[in-house]
Amino acid sequence: MRILIMGGTWFLGRSVAQEALELGWQVTTFNRGRSGADVPAVEVVRGDRTNPVDLARLAAAGPWDAVIDTSSAALAPRDVLAGATALEGVAGRYVYVSTVNAYRGWPSDPLAEDSELLDGPPDADEAYGRLPEGWDGPDWYYGRQKAGAERAALAAFGDERVAILRPGVILGPGEYVGRLPWWLRRAERGGAIIAPGSPDRSIQPVDVRDVARFALAQATATAGGAYNVVAPVGRETMGGFLQACLKVTGGRGRLEWVPDELLVEHGVEQWTELPLWRTHAGVWNIDSARAQAAGLVCRPLAETVEATWAWLHRGGVPVQHPRWDEHGLSEEKEQQILAALAKQGSSAFEDGVR
Repeated sequence: MRILIMGGTWFLGRSVAQEALELGWQVTTFNRGRSGADVPAVEVVRGDRTNPVDLARLAAAGPWDAVIDTSSAALAPRDVLAGATALEGVAGRYVYVSTVNAYRGWPSDPLAEDSELLDGPPDADEAYGRLPEGWDGPDWYYGRQKAGAERAALAAFGDERVAILRPGVILGPGEYVGRLPWWLRRAERGGAIIAPGSPDRSIQPVDVRDVARFALAQATATAGGAYNVVAPVGRETMGGFLQACLKVTGGRGRLEWVPDELLVEHGVEQWTELPLWRTHAGVWNIDSARAQAAGLVCRPLAETVEATWAWLHRGGVPVQHPRWDEHGLSEEKEQQILAALAKQGSSAFEDGVR
């Protein structure tokens, strides 16, 4: 196989490149060279995806059996359309990494691949879907952009030559968002640790290496389709995840399970201040049976936790990204909530004695 990775220097794109090289494939990457080091042994083409001249020069470096697009998170659909159109004649397939945010019902409703997508035309610019000032409803901007980008890939390559991957939360070595690294560093610090909600709550993060392998499998497929790339519903829990974080960091922490209502009362930002915690009914209720039937294999979450901790201890440093600073609860706020929890418990005890 000869593949082209749009991106290829950090997190998922880097993992795709590494996995492909291990298979003996020829790998070309296309990026601006501004973040992350090139993976050794790949052929590098420098350029900007929004520049028609750079896209034409990239197409001249083909052909490829498949394109794997891992770097369009901040691109408007029209830019994805331009890139895919430039490459259609020199690539057999297009694997586009989208997101579950593209569904209208996420995170409120259970989802499957036939769930309704958000609107978003394939030629939309970066302004499409922006919400008006004062809007207090769902934040659909990112999802609309990604749904439009999916349609852009399909418009250029056609249904049978496009595989669309819709991950939820991707964790693992190289993570730049900061979700798992924050929990690991918090567990390392020890003491009483806020554990959000219920230990039995199902969660569905997926390992970056498993997403990469599935993307490569779709590069060799003979039909198109869309796939939810998440761990099976009910297999992993918040309790199991946090216990794995404690175990790999030395077990110095103590989990204090705090009810959702108390966290909401104290204004804890869901999804960021306590990463992976969200109370919406559909956030961790995403059917991935179709992807599993197509070859997706999700390793146990504890293995992802262990590998990420090992990467951090080897001096692993993620690509700098503004989303990193959004994640984590301050020590002051954590102590306030733990004090409120203790007071709540004391009151309940006194009521029982009476």
